[in-house]
Amino acid sequence: MNTMTVQEMKEAVCAWSRQSYGEKLFAGTSGNLSVYDSEQEVMVITPSSIPYETMTAEDIMVLRLDGTVLEGPHKPSSEWRMHAAIYREKPEVGAVVHTHSPYATAFAVNNKGIPTILIEMVPFLGGDVPLAAFALPGTEGVGTEAVKVLKERTGCLLANHGVLAVGKDLEQAHLRAVYIEDAARICSIAMSHGPIVTMSEADIAAMRGNG
Repeated sequence: MNTMTVQEMKEAVCAWSRQSYGEKLFAGTSGNLSVYDSEQEVMVITPSSIPYETMTAEDIMVLRLDGTVLEGPHKPSSEWRMHAAIYREKPEVGAVVHTHSPYATAFAVNNKGIPTILIEMVPFLGGDVPLAAFALPGTEGVGTEAVKVLKERTGCLLANHGVLAVGKDLEQAHLRAVYIEDAARICSIAMSHGPIVTMSEADIAAMRGNG
């Protein structure tokens, strides 16, 4: 359960957005982060087209899941509908991180998911990173397609678009986005040396059983 005030949520969204930008999980003003408090029924999300270098907590937008703006001086992220769709369909989710990190987005451009090649992928991501079908950016369809493949996963790729990671809070969702990019980078390097070897279903199941 989220026990933060709206101001604390705005500060968290700003801080994690700037950290993600510094880690090159997205470039320019792309990417977007949000948190949701089901008790207050508020979604706190990054604004549209505001540079991360100068972003402050007062730039962060507060809205209802239907798009009604409650606080903030800007337009909310153009992907607010995607975030809202995930919160509606997955009530256990308290934060969403959407990045355009280069290695993972390259897999999305190839319309390929990331297979389970690393042990870290099992506890942190639930296994492989599936690919969600393409939907027009800025529409609820992006979130709808993501929900279809998330199931027991905590992140997915968005075809020809980028990366989506979810969690109970921004720290967890951000960490999962980092693990997705790391898996994509290592997989890309490994493929340059020859065929990759994925983890067996038996080993994945055993790791889940020991979790």
